[in-house]
Amino acid sequence: MAAELSGMEEDVVGVTCLAEGADQAFALAMLAGGGRLHAVIPSRVYENSFQSDEARSAYHSLLQLATYRSELEFSTPGEDAYLAAGQEVADQSDILLAVWDGKPAGGKGGTADIVTYAQQQGVEVRIIWPPGSTRE
Repeated sequence: MAAELSGMEEDVVGVTCLAEGADQAFALAMLAGGGRLHAVIPSRVYENSFQSDEARSAYHSLLQLATYRSELEFSTPGEDAYLAAGQEVADQSDILLAVWDGKPAGGKGGTADIVTYAQQQGVEVRIIWPPGSTRE
């Protein structure tokens, strides 16, 4: 992901939901490169969806560093909220970087759904899938 972000323009804003894994790695790389963050929060109690204290803590830390924040109107996290948040990320993006193995989404609002949506909207999509990577 660092290679995709190297040489980015000044004053670039990375749009992300700050989900555990690739979203948080993207946010860290964006900040390290001098970019700013726009956090799209899928629901009011989104932090309850994090499986580990470490991921939840990273989410809160990154959220504090976000320059912009959008919270969707869903009361709880779930597939509808994740789909809407992913679509919002795509709608706010000139280029969508997707860490994706090319397989169908594991649930509604997964990467495959958002890549398809972004392509339908005419957003440039760049797929990142490092050699040897596997989905858990």
